[in-house]
Amino acid sequence: MKTPKKNQARHNEPEAQATLSIRIQPRASKNGIVMMENGKLKIRLTAPPVDGAANEALVKFLADTLTVPKSQVEILFGHTSREKIIRINGKNDAEVRRVLNTGGE
Repeated sequence: MKTPKKNQARHNEPEAQATLSIRIQPRASKNGIVMMENGKLKIRLTAPPVDGAANEALVKFLADTLTVPKSQVEILFGHTSREKIIRINGKNDAEVRRVLNTGGE
């Protein structure tokens, strides 16, 4: 019988998750993050809002910015809208907001 390694995560421990409400601006001059006056995040993307290109660009941009795999970034609502609800698996709300509020630095 195998004994579990000490560094392995237990299956019953919940994985960290963060949920974001964002607005995207497709066809921007460059990719970036802007804090709007109402406290909401706006993410500028160079991709056009055609055939899911902006959604794909959003997932890649967030994954790269937050240093998580693209499979950990999920669009929950707003697939055809500029207003989106995004879930990030593997990071908690505080970690995600800290990185995004500093513009991904």
